[in-house]
Amino acid sequence: MADIKKYSALLAGIKKGTFHTVILAMPDMQGRWVGKRMTARHFAQTVAEHGTHACAYLLTVDMEMDPVPGYSLTSWTKGYQDFTLAPDYGTWRSLPWQPGTAFVVCDAVDDKHHPVKVAPRRVLKEQVIRAWEFGCSLKMASELEFYLFRETYESASKKNWTGLEHGGTYIEDYHILQGTRVEPVVGAIRNQMEAAGVPVECSKGEWGPGQHEINLEYSNPVEMADRHTIYKHGAKEIAMQKGFALTFMAKFDSRLAGSSCHIHVSLWDRAGKKPIFWEGGKPSQKFRWFLGGMMSLAREFSFFYAPTTNSYKRYQAATFAPTRIAWAKDNRTCGLRVVGEGHSLRIENRIPGADANPYLAFAATIAAGLYGIENKIDPPAELKGNAYESQVQPVPKTLAEAITLLEGSQAARKAFGQEVFEHYLHAAKAEQAAHDRAVTDWEKGRNFERV
Repeated sequence: MADIKKYSALLAGIKKGTFHTVILAMPDMQGRWVGKRMTARHFAQTVAEHGTHACAYLLTVDMEMDPVPGYSLTSWTKGYQDFTLAPDYGTWRSLPWQPGTAFVVCDAVDDKHHPVKVAPRRVLKEQVIRAWEFGCSLKMASELEFYLFRETYESASKKNWTGLEHGGTYIEDYHILQGTRVEPVVGAIRNQMEAAGVPVECSKGEWGPGQHEINLEYSNPVEMADRHTIYKHGAKEIAMQKGFALTFMAKFDSRLAGSSCHIHVSLWDRAGKKPIFWEGGKPSQKFRWFLGGMMSLAREFSFFYAPTTNSYKRYQAATFAPTRIAWAKDNRTCGLRVVGEGHSLRIENRIPGADANPYLAFAATIAAGLYGIENKIDPPAELKGNAYESQVQPVPKTLAEAITLLEGSQAARKAFGQEVFEHYLHAAKAEQAAHDRAVTDWEKGRNFERV
């Protein structure tokens, strides 16, 4: 009923003239919005009831939108057929930074109206369904960091992304004065997200010059991933409008802190009222099992947390990025940090970078936790002290290592299903192959004259 009311409200807004444009979009494998902008009139008259077509190649392309061969979903042989972008009207909202524009998140469905299993939003929904079958629901939140530059994306490209002017001139972690310099940008992002129905808790300077973090309020996993993606996309558009650029690269500069995507997760009863992580005045057994599952599969699922070759350059000691699969209470040197107590008790997964696709990273976090509950996996003892100096298992050091771990993971095959498993394993291998073919500026500078 809530979706029907929202659907009616959108059509009423179009009829009233509030909206001239409707964006229908879905998240692709990289976590970007892809879809169409429609005139509001055409949307209301022709598209609203059934959605619109899009090419299935959208779930087989790489970051450059190059069609990658070898997927079973579609190919040149299959003619790169269409699927349908089916609107989820519970998600529609106006975009304050694009006046007159309504935005609707869509799900990909095939010609028989069945969900496209490999679509990231569907991958996450399947894990939420699995949690429901365990008698549980989840609350999740993500914290995203980015670097802000006094550049446009065009000027950054012309400079070959070197020698860029940062939004700040020194490390500004928690600095209010330094943050004030870019408040016209960061404040606009914060406030316009609120107006777009993406509730924001706060923003703060981070541990790099021009680096910032904006924290969103928690929600259920799918809504949270939608909000995350709207925020990530909208932040770029708002920065563009103000003559700035920002990046969510996991490691923009080898000399500076990387940018993370910390994922907070807690388990609840189906009604979302009773915390399952807390029982009898202390963390419950299911909390321990969920944590144990996350730890036992952290390496095998690392591609979903760190999807590019650049992702793994973030894992450097003494940079607040994790290098070890360890857990502790309120210890930022660990890959998994336990925070809060009672209703607020939750696990913070610090392994993902800001470049992670939230739908896939959330799905992997949930799948790993459920694996722990299903197999009653107790976590190791809490790490005491500095995890960077410990001898516990490391996070994978390269995408190539992550691919090997994923390929051998029976847990991933079972949790995600063979079709999804093969699709994303192929995506990982394609990303690695693209990197292996590339000749970098570093290689030219090191070898041009001296070999």
